[in-house]
Amino acid sequence: MSSMDTSESPAAQAEPKMFTLKKWNAIATWNWDVECDTCAICRIQLMETCLRCQSDAKQEECVVAWGECNHCFHNCCMSLWIKQNNRCPLCQQDWAVQRIGK
Repeated sequence: MSSMDTSESPAAQAEPKMFTLKKWNAIATWNWDVECDTCAICRIQLMETCLRCQSDAKQEECVVAWGECNHCFHNCCMSLWIKQNNRCPLCQQDWAVQRIGK
């Protein structure tokens, strides 16, 4: 078995580079892993405090509730909603909480 020379030829090493990267500015975005990032009840973004909590100065207490259907709402909005109707406002499935958090 003969050994193969895997190094590049001298002509290939002498070629100038097409360009040199001098600076790199990375940009990233994120989004929720749900269909919508707005509470369908109060129409405020989920990362923001709902109007009820804004007026009562309860910004730390305003958390997001995810249902088994993967729809999410402000917990205080949904707690008032289920007093009238125990179904998800978007898909009309029976409401069951999957998780609560920010």
